[in-house]
Amino acid sequence: MNAILTPHRPILALPDHLISQIAAGEVVERPSAVVKELLENALDAGASSITIRLEEGGVKRIAISDNGRGIPADQLPLAVERHATSKIASLEELENVATLGFRGEALASIASVAVLTLTTRTADAAHAWQIEGGKITPASGAQGTTVDVQDLYYNTPARRKFLKSDQTEFGHCAEVVRRIALARPDVAFSLSHNGKTVDHWMVTAIAKRSASILGEAFANARLALDESAGPLRLHGYIGLPTASKGRADAQFFYVNGRFVRDKLLTHAVRAAYQDVLHGDRYPSYVIALDLDPALVDVNVHPSKIEVRFRDSRAVHQFVFHAVHRALAQTSATAFGTVPAPVTANLIDSNQSGNGKLPWVGGEQISFSAQFAAPSGSSNYQDYSHSFNRQEQAGVAQSAVNYGALFSESGTASHEHNNLPSGSVATTPQLSNDEYPLGFALAQLHGVYVLAQNTKGLVLVDMHAAHERILYEQLKNALNDNAMSVQPLLIPITFYADAIEVATASDNAEVLHSLGFDIAAISPTTLAVRSIPALLKNADAQTLARDVLRDVREFGGSRVLIDRRNELLGTLACHTAVRANRSLTTPEMNALLRQMEQTERADQCNHGRPTWVQLGLNDLDRLFLRGQ
Repeated sequence: MNAILTPHRPILALPDHLISQIAAGEVVERPSAVVKELLENALDAGASSITIRLEEGGVKRIAISDNGRGIPADQLPLAVERHATSKIASLEELENVATLGFRGEALASIASVAVLTLTTRTADAAHAWQIEGGKITPASGAQGTTVDVQDLYYNTPARRKFLKSDQTEFGHCAEVVRRIALARPDVAFSLSHNGKTVDHWMVTAIAKRSASILGEAFANARLALDESAGPLRLHGYIGLPTASKGRADAQFFYVNGRFVRDKLLTHAVRAAYQDVLHGDRYPSYVIALDLDPALVDVNVHPSKIEVRFRDSRAVHQFVFHAVHRALAQTSATAFGTVPAPVTANLIDSNQSGNGKLPWVGGEQISFSAQFAAPSGSSNYQDYSHSFNRQEQAGVAQSAVNYGALFSESGTASHEHNNLPSGSVATTPQLSNDEYPLGFALAQLHGVYVLAQNTKGLVLVDMHAAHERILYEQLKNALNDNAMSVQPLLIPITFYADAIEVATASDNAEVLHSLGFDIAAISPTTLAVRSIPALLKNADAQTLARDVLRDVREFGGSRVLIDRRNELLGTLACHTAVRANRSLTTPEMNALLRQMEQTERADQCNHGRPTWVQLGLNDLDRLFLRGQ
């Protein structure tokens, strides 16, 4: 292929109109970019009500009106000039940007590729003023500004050909409005397309605004988040794992009020969900990160959708641990947490006015309280280090002795021990101050535990629940370097190939830290002499092979750092109670008590729900009672 040769030309300064059109290529990618720039200008002007009117997806017309401060008449010519702005005036202000817009080229860029009319009025002006094509004339209008953009790309038809259908372009515009409306619930927004109102949001709280935009499914399955460390504050709502989606279209992250798509922040949130998210699902969230503007650079991309942090590692660790700790409270006794969407519609009706669950008489219990950051801590650079030390200070739990544990609770009668599997037991007096999951009634098909609490019926997947309990116990024990070991009276020997034998010999220290003693007794034979006490009921040979496979595949050091949780999840899965195993009533009740005390107990290691609640209202509807 022959290269295209351009004729030799002298260096010349580009004309102003061409410079503006080149700048427009960076700022005005499509109609939605115009909407974004104009909305940001309106918010910077202090608007409390904004109206967006679109025609033909914004290609034919974009008109945005606000009730902000307005622009004085003598400043109108500068308002549509390139690099003219009232938002920054020095390098110091550029490094401490506190407004959404600041580059001073949006209006000039838009005017270079469309017909732009700007009408504005300040509070002390006798009437409004209008500028179009550089000509200023008196006009009528209330306080604020209206920017009317018509015939986008009328003078650059080649660029107009790259636009999609009107409906597609409108979809992008509507998404921009949604993002900004989520960030500013204190501002009323109204969006119309081709003369029909599409969305209208009144001034409200972020809880209601996010419910209105993201839907009731998110509103009924979310956790409130508000954490601070030094100059960093993270607040908003994160969706429960059971409310995850197949696409990442319900993820809204804001930095100082600005919507961003930052890889560092996205990775931090995703990593926090990795223990509880099922398969290729994506979490839903609306999160805002507030920090000193001097600690973040928002001027790294023309559309300002990417940011750069001065200390990216500290920010990543703060976001990760804040979300991680919030998700850790998804146990049966957490703050109004629902295990699965099936009970979402019962939250409002069953929750008491003081924000506590109806069965909790005293203060709510947070099992992650021992992980709280030290009060008065202001050195956010050391946040991640102090957090890891606190997180590792948790108490390792010993192996579960179901019968003993239930007997200690004082709620089992001796007659229960003689009940056949699957029979219905007489439940003790319900006391959900201590037992929010209630008490077991029966076992269904050897897979599910049926229990009764004051709200109605609880259905538990016993394998998934036990798997999560074991997994959290293994993590705590490994964090504390207190992995209890169960020596085998008679070592389990099995045939091993040369690679397995070499892996056991080369990684003996790593295996010991995990609670395994696997030694070679011949070139083709391995002996398992001890296993973690938490897994004493598992098949020792199968466990040993799985551990050796992961250590061989990922390397000893990586297994304990990058792949630790995956390995522990595999071990827990092998050891958890299997389907079709008969449990006695005391064992089922002990499982419920352990769930109430285990972090993230609402999901198994793969993100699936471990229990669901069917309230009395749900049961009444099933049987048409009261209808």
